[in-house]
Amino acid sequence: MDRTIAINVSHLCKSYDGHKAIDDLSFHVYAGEIFGLLGPNGAGKSTMLRTLITLLHPTSGAATVLGHDTVREADVVRTLFGYVPQERAIDRFLTGREHLELLGALYHLTKEEAARRIAELLKLVELEAHADRPAKTYSGGMKRKLDIACGLLPDPKILFLDEPTLGLDVPSRLRIWEYVRMLKARGMTVLMTTNYLDEADQLCDRIAIIDGGKIKTLGAPAELKIALGGDIVSLTIKETARIGALAAAVTGQPAIRTVNTTATGLDIRVESAEKAIPAILDAANRLGCRLEFIDYHRPRLDDVFIAHTGRSMKDDLPTKEE
Repeated sequence: MDRTIAINVSHLCKSYDGHKAIDDLSFHVYAGEIFGLLGPNGAGKSTMLRTLITLLHPTSGAATVLGHDTVREADVVRTLFGYVPQERAIDRFLTGREHLELLGALYHLTKEEAARRIAELLKLVELEAHADRPAKTYSGGMKRKLDIACGLLPDPKILFLDEPTLGLDVPSRLRIWEYVRMLKARGMTVLMTTNYLDEADQLCDRIAIIDGGKIKTLGAPAELKIALGGDIVSLTIKETARIGALAAAVTGQPAIRTVNTTATGLDIRVESAEKAIPAILDAANRLGCRLEFIDYHRPRLDDVFIAHTGRSMKDDLPTKEE
């Protein structure tokens, strides 16, 4: 991977009425990598993104895109990136082609350049056959493809994606993942926000986990999972009222590192399952806790998130849009 720094964020803060939406964030994105900002709703991901695309001025700190300051050189920065927002900015009565033609005029592309780029992009996102249909006839996945084509129209060096698959069904999400991988293969730098753990795990070269406006940890998904250490024993308990008592009983036992309560039981990080599980079962028996289910697995990205934030990302996942 190219070690050139495409995006540099240094001690960035953004406050609204005394509330710090992002609080002293520092990180960098290498040219040609997919970098993910992972966190629950309200963590500060979109505020960070809107600061980088010059829509917001930071309260303090600085950010550069390809060496250009997002405040002092905002006009230059805007020529360097494409942006796919979370909210679909689509006129339902325009066709897919008309959307791109309108955007081409806004970017001051010549008619010839616009026509060439639009033909390339419609092919790239597989909308050629649907280009002259009104957008109101498009599925959610097709609308998202059109969004991505719009973001790529100015031929940017960097693409910002805000929750690229929010609310899409699984086949549509997988198709969008394919396009993002293809863009990386073409050398594009991608910074994306997501609150889908599988998306971050599958797509991103590196991720920053953000919670409460702060970076809790940063690194490659595989490295973060290895660094966590230990394996995870997840318990589903029939008597949910006894979850707290069981957590207290197993905390501090030999071979048990950490204990986190969930809505239905416990997630226990262990040094050795062979030593820990007998102690866990013995404590459950003594307290009269009936275990409905026991799952044992290597650390996953959700376990990393729990370890650094004290709660599960799954509690904050958005519901699927119809």
